[in-house]
Amino acid sequence: MLRIGIDLGGTKIELVALDESGRMLLRRRRATPQGDYQKTIEAVAEMVEAVENERAQRDSRVGLGIPGAESALDGRIKNANSTCLIGKALRYDLEERLQRKVRLANDANCFALSEAVDGAGYGAEVVFGVILGTGVGGGIIVHQRVLTGANRIAGEWGHNPLPLLEEENQMPPKCYCGRYGCIETWLSGPGMCADHLRHGGPSLAAEEIVARASARDPSSDATLGRYERRLAKALAQVVNIIDPDVIVLGGGLSNIDRLYRRVPELWAAHVFSDVVNTRLLRNVHGDSSGVRGAAWLWNER
Repeated sequence: MLRIGIDLGGTKIELVALDESGRMLLRRRRATPQGDYQKTIEAVAEMVEAVENERAQRDSRVGLGIPGAESALDGRIKNANSTCLIGKALRYDLEERLQRKVRLANDANCFALSEAVDGAGYGAEVVFGVILGTGVGGGIIVHQRVLTGANRIAGEWGHNPLPLLEEENQMPPKCYCGRYGCIETWLSGPGMCADHLRHGGPSLAAEEIVARASARDPSSDATLGRYERRLAKALAQVVNIIDPDVIVLGGGLSNIDRLYRRVPELWAAHVFSDVVNTRLLRNVHGDSSGVRGAAWLWNER
């Protein structure tokens, strides 16, 4: 059985093919047609067909990861930052084009599934996967199965308010979702940059802030310290609610080495337990995790 995973992003479409053992056979990328839903459907279908022709194999199992979710009401896409997908019956339209069943999940769920099946969370019963990048997302995996929830939003911790604001006495920042003070506004890459500016630092990319903190720049080190405290408080909420064995970090900010030491030191004060056995781990599969997880959707019964 050939498993094909597709990560449908706002700027690129990525495809991988896995064999039955999970070995990656190939990887392909192409630009996402901007703002054109029908062309996006066709681009995905063409990529699948090209791989099947190359492998001389038909009827592969196709899984799709997207930056959004299917509505529990009618299966149409909601909460997508690729706005041309919103309100569309994406899975059904792709099934009609490919003439087969397609499995679809949020891209953070796909990341978490990949890391639970054969990544940092291998062997764990409950894995919480976190994306810390341009946005903030999360996915919950129980016994190597995605937990989607009654409203299809399980794991969407990024749109809860940051707890225990402490020094943040000013008006919390507004989120694109229309709410104020969402975890995403503090813990995304843009959130880190905005916080650095608010505290008197220069306008810098998140990567530069991290680099300057490593070089012992006091302003950048203070920004990273605030980021660590906020991440610890936000993840402590997750531990208190679902008590995962493993939390795996992904996205660009997951490459900050000191997070894996500092955050577990800080979250203990906010976890309702005398001991915290949850492990905070860096992802194994890097930027391939999401697209691999889309293929692993066919590992679920």
